[in-house]
Amino acid sequence: MRTWLPEGRAATALAAFVLGAAAALGQAPWNFWWISLPALAGVFLLLREAQSWQRAAWVGWTAGAGYFALALFWIIEPFLVDIPRHGWMAPFALFFVSTGFALFWGLAFGVAHWRGGRARQVLFAVPLLCAVELIRGLILTGFPWAMIGHIWTDHPALQLAALGGAGLLTLFTLAISALPILVGRPAIGVAFAAFLLAGGWGYGAAVLARPDAPATGKTVRLVQPNASQHLKWDPAHAGKFFERQLAMTREPADTEIDLIIWPETSLATRLDQAEVAIQAIADAAQGAPVIFGGNDVVDGTYRNTMVSLNGAGDRADSYYKHHLVPFGEYVPLGDLLATFGISGMAARDGAGYGTGPGPQLIEIEGVGRALPLICYELIFPRHLRTAERPDFILQITNDAWFGNISGPYQHLAQARLRAVEQGLGLVRAANTGITAAIDARGRVLRETPLNEAGFLDTDLPGALPPTLYTKVQDWAIAVILLVLLIVATAAPKRLRD
Repeated sequence: MRTWLPEGRAATALAAFVLGAAAALGQAPWNFWWISLPALAGVFLLLREAQSWQRAAWVGWTAGAGYFALALFWIIEPFLVDIPRHGWMAPFALFFVSTGFALFWGLAFGVAHWRGGRARQVLFAVPLLCAVELIRGLILTGFPWAMIGHIWTDHPALQLAALGGAGLLTLFTLAISALPILVGRPAIGVAFAAFLLAGGWGYGAAVLARPDAPATGKTVRLVQPNASQHLKWDPAHAGKFFERQLAMTREPADTEIDLIIWPETSLATRLDQAEVAIQAIADAAQGAPVIFGGNDVVDGTYRNTMVSLNGAGDRADSYYKHHLVPFGEYVPLGDLLATFGISGMAARDGAGYGTGPGPQLIEIEGVGRALPLICYELIFPRHLRTAERPDFILQITNDAWFGNISGPYQHLAQARLRAVEQGLGLVRAANTGITAAIDARGRVLRETPLNEAGFLDTDLPGALPPTLYTKVQDWAIAVILLVLLIVATAAPKRLRD
């Protein structure tokens, strides 16, 4: 073993943890891909020196723990909204989230050593780590937040997502990081890695230089009331936030407004008791259709709801959120646990919200067909798959839950990724920000600052032709990963250590 590498279980764990945390600096809001790549290379170097599958799994787990601890530290923020009730859970949430997701990395590295031994384990680790990152988005309802490939959302290489989604971006990242370790001569490995990076970057730059999507000719007003989460449902403040949204809706515009969008749960009154409030919204809109969020009661259960009002002020359509946040919008055995004072942080009753029927399109008068998404439904690519293609993606969200440091920026970054994957424009209204219009190549056209009340009038971004990713979805990357595993199996057993 090389003397300049850490020796001993504790030293290896510390090095892996630090390198994993450094790799997370590629995520928003930092976007330091140039730190992520060498950090991941360092993790692969530690893996190469692991002399047993247990040590390999240990490297993967500790690196993953560092990565997720930094990338997802915003996870404590929801627990700090009501500190007397939930604050004690915050450190446990971060600990179990980071160490729990790190098990995926540990599994990938342990299997890589088991299949490849010391010589080929890095070769196996690349497709296996990519695979478990995709699986992480499926297990126990899934949470594909802060995937390794998300480090490219603020850079030209993001355009690769139109070909293979977040999975291809992750494989691209891991391949670049592993090449200096895989190739016998590090200088040659770095050269290959630089060539691959330049190729992905250059491809993205070429795509961004192409003509933009055709203009829709529609103008959308996005409203951001900046309602702090701890005050949002307070009767002493809810009326103030509602009036703030009405005032921004009434503001004169330089051009005709075709659609007005308020954020998630922007109406504090239950929808079946909100006739007066809904009429006030319609009056303020002055004939423009309005989208807003609220709480509805359907079949005896609360639903997190997106409501569409037509130009006449009538309720034209509704969309019910179907992918709920575990332990946020619902708690398993919620009615039972509620008797012990345990409930979801955003739940409106013991068991939390009821689920909607699934992805669907809504027709907005004079504007077109929108694919509606509420809050973190957007982080799941599968929720953007519908039988008919929409004209644009519409997200309403309440990112006040995500704090002020990294969560809202990472959520916005994933919105940019979804736009590129689908080749569709996206508009999002966020309670505290970041409200934005994003074009079909993931560029932010206009945005509001975080934690400021305001509105923006923006052109509705147009659509590009369907992307390759919309046709092949994640099956293509699954086939590529399988081929790479076959190649790794067939590779010579004696590779340079």
